[in-house]
Amino acid sequence: MRSRGFIKLFSVIFVALIVAYVAFIGVNAGNYTIKPVEDYIRLGLDLRGGVYVLEEAQGNVTPDAMSKAIAVIRNRVDALGVAQPVIVQQGSNRIRVELPGMTDPDKAIDVIGKTAQLKFVGPDGKVILTGADVKDAKAVYSQGQMQEPEVTLSFNSEGTKKFADATQKFIGQPISILLDDKVISAPTVRDAITTGNAVITGLKDYKEATDLATLIRAGSLPVTLKPIAYQSVGATLGPSAYKASVDAGVYGVILILLFMIAFYRLPGFVADIALGIYIIINFIIYAMLNVTLDLPGIAGMLLSIGMAVDTNIIIFERLKEELRAGKSLRAAVDAGFNKAFRAVFDANITSLIGGAVLFYMGSGNVKGFALTLMIGVASSMFTAITVTRFLLHAIVDMNFVKNIKIYGA
Repeated sequence: MRSRGFIKLFSVIFVALIVAYVAFIGVNAGNYTIKPVEDYIRLGLDLRGGVYVLEEAQGNVTPDAMSKAIAVIRNRVDALGVAQPVIVQQGSNRIRVELPGMTDPDKAIDVIGKTAQLKFVGPDGKVILTGADVKDAKAVYSQGQMQEPEVTLSFNSEGTKKFADATQKFIGQPISILLDDKVISAPTVRDAITTGNAVITGLKDYKEATDLATLIRAGSLPVTLKPIAYQSVGATLGPSAYKASVDAGVYGVILILLFMIAFYRLPGFVADIALGIYIIINFIIYAMLNVTLDLPGIAGMLLSIGMAVDTNIIIFERLKEELRAGKSLRAAVDAGFNKAFRAVFDANITSLIGGAVLFYMGSGNVKGFALTLMIGVASSMFTAITVTRFLLHAIVDMNFVKNIKIYGA
């Protein structure tokens, strides 16, 4: 029994240390590389500095038109070489664009807001047709045995005639497709196409086909955008705010760890281990979801750490009550967790509901706060109910400590 408890405790701590090392340091063994989670977590504009632009679509705008406009903006921003931009729809007719590292808001507005121009250009350099002649573009798989990704195009009546004349003239030669004067595809004409339909082949994968179809559709349905707000965030504000937030988080966590050990003793030590695992889980989820971490997001993360500690406190207070009532250690642990579960569950569910409402109804930094809060609440409930309970059972099985004072009672 004692050896089984020791193996449980040692296994959890050993696995947690290995995961922490891989998550925060990374692994580089020959061709096998795992990057640390910080490489996957994006810092928000308020932490890195850059340009923030809020664009509003004019006229009667449909959801499909907004998604196409976002695709065009993303293509333009990628051409600028901006690392990890944030381009999201805000409300029904607005697009928020954050460009870290960029310093000129006028240039950002000019690049983002100009009307998209889609052109089909022949090998002689002359424009055959434009996006106004394209009726639709879809990503599909070919009907043959290979099932290769391709893009199907359909033209309106005028576009059908123009394309038929061009493909008959340029058989065996490429026709380039340009979006904002950038070549996005240059398929070679195999036969004259008179049906008003065309197929672009030779694509790498289905994602490339989907992206190309989206860009072509976006070019055929330009959306007029008007900047209604913009801001340039200084390069010195972000790093200083980030450092202050990190320092506050580190000092706060250290004080929490010391408080839990001082007040709850052995269970407090167990809670500290669970809290470390909780933090590891949080950052792994951030990396998996490619979370953009801004100052409100950091605030949500720190708040969720406090809630994780509250969950353990509720459980340990129940445990102390059961020990004072004369129950054995194992019976007190089980009863404490069972009686605390309802309160813990209700508190966390209400927090998740509040976070979900903020995420759904809010925008911008409010969404960042709500997302990190929801992730933290969900992972804190998991670690408190499973990890803390498992570790306490392992310690009870070791049968080294029988004095209930060591358990805070």
